[in-house]
Amino acid sequence: MSARTLRKDRWWVGPLLTTLGLAGFVSYATVRVFQQNHYWVAEHHYLTPFYSPCLSANCAPGSAVFGTLPWEFPWFLPYALFTLPFLLLFRFTCYYYRKAYYRSIWQAPTACAVQEPHQRYTGESRFPMLGQNLHRYFFYAAVLISLINTYDAAVSFAYGTNGGFGIGVGNLVLLANVILLWCYTLSCHSCRHVFGGRLKSFGRHPLQYRLWTWISVLNTRHMTWAWITLGTLVLTDLYVALVSSGVLTDLRIIN
Repeated sequence: MSARTLRKDRWWVGPLLTTLGLAGFVSYATVRVFQQNHYWVAEHHYLTPFYSPCLSANCAPGSAVFGTLPWEFPWFLPYALFTLPFLLLFRFTCYYYRKAYYRSIWQAPTACAVQEPHQRYTGESRFPMLGQNLHRYFFYAAVLISLINTYDAAVSFAYGTNGGFGIGVGNLVLLANVILLWCYTLSCHSCRHVFGGRLKSFGRHPLQYRLWTWISVLNTRHMTWAWITLGTLVLTDLYVALVSSGVLTDLRIIN
């Protein structure tokens, strides 16, 4: 039989939407990362996560809170040179994202009871797919980067309109984004393994068991967090870009 499947339902809708969603995020993020402007609002200390931490010598004054390297980056190097690759690899090797792009883009298989176009199956047993096993190490880098994003969100509250503590819509956007990023990072399967994967007896480690239980609750929604954070990253960056370019004025709630 030459037909790929006998299914009569619209089995292709899910993979198609997944492909469009991933392609949309990658396209937007690529343009913004290499645009190298409208990433910083000096008045309120808003820094988009796509440029955090800013490391180029030509970063906008005040945006490089951790200092810069002694040279200016050319257009083909992102300002957040040492964090973005790890974040990309963390998501690329994520268990959920692997499932998503294996099925939707690589079509291995596209859906249940649908024949895949490949002649043989090798799984993740050969190069470069062996690199997927590095996900557990990229998790530690993602935790460090999440701490940096948390600092960016927290320090912005100290820059009100007239100096001192203040809250604007941008503060809430940055805060909501970082909270959701923590939900995605901590719901990672590797995080769950770190806290409870090697324990032989939960009874002897009650604290670790409690943490493992909380992480397991987050883990049941790992796919949800994965998609939500793609959206919040885009919305956060877009908000900072619009305020930085003068298209929007940040609405102040306090000060």
